[in-house]
Amino acid sequence: MSRIYDALQRANLERNPGQEAEGVENADLFALPGAEKMPPLLDDVLLDKIAPHSWRPRVAALPTLGDSGESVEQFRGLRTQIFQLREQAPLKTILVSSGMPAEGKSFVAANLAMSLARNKENTVLLIDADLRKPSLHAILGAPCTPGLTEYLAGTAEVNDLLQRSQTSLIYESGLPLNLSNLTFIPAGKGGDNSSELIANRRIEELTKILASYFDWILIDSPPVLAVADAIDLARAADAILLVARGSSTPFDVAQRAQAAFSNSRILGFVLNAVKDAPRAGSYYYYYGRPEADRGFQWRKDKRRQG
Repeated sequence: MSRIYDALQRANLERNPGQEAEGVENADLFALPGAEKMPPLLDDVLLDKIAPHSWRPRVAALPTLGDSGESVEQFRGLRTQIFQLREQAPLKTILVSSGMPAEGKSFVAANLAMSLARNKENTVLLIDADLRKPSLHAILGAPCTPGLTEYLAGTAEVNDLLQRSQTSLIYESGLPLNLSNLTFIPAGKGGDNSSELIANRRIEELTKILASYFDWILIDSPPVLAVADAIDLARAADAILLVARGSSTPFDVAQRAQAAFSNSRILGFVLNAVKDAPRAGSYYYYYGRPEADRGFQWRKDKRRQG
């Protein structure tokens, strides 16, 4: 019996303690195409054994590293909205995507993950699943390999992928900046076969196992209208957070991006690089970005709530 089966069986029994093991043997939970061909997952994810790495974050791209300031407060506002959406329906794994490249999805994913991780009671995992053009490792100043590519190809195990910073503080201009308790899985060494690797659905098994160890999992995906990878990745997430760029993303591109995820729960749009966003009311929220005097708006997809 595979260790994937054992781990998922234990998770199912934890949710249904009165159910006998033999009663779940043929449950749909285990009916995954090609699962018997996958290398087995580890039974235990050893979070206390994660090797520390010397991260050198790009401070300008991570305003949430600071303890105070307008950007910190505004990302906290976005975090609060995510918390409220979690009260409406189960929410742990969020896929961050956009319609086209250069709309700021990686910036939003990294800073939202950092903001969530500032609460020390939360454990947060950030995954770079943009295997074609990864950027989160550059934002965090972290090694890019081994990563998700190697895991999907079966050449690395879960514990090989996980990274944490070796220090909780970094210093910029002599001032200490708090580096949150954040775990990271880089993209790894991508290639032309990234679509095939993502389509093998191992990432679904990965997120199911890691969901037992983390309070939040954020996945940075490729742009949905540029490549097909994001649609396959959406199967591993509870919901989708879309990013568009103010004064740049055409309205029809945003509509098409939303339509592409029509089978998924869409939390809403983050409108990045907004210069003159409304500040009043409960429907829009404005966020400043010091590095370029920019901001973004948060708009909930009201049609999909409730």
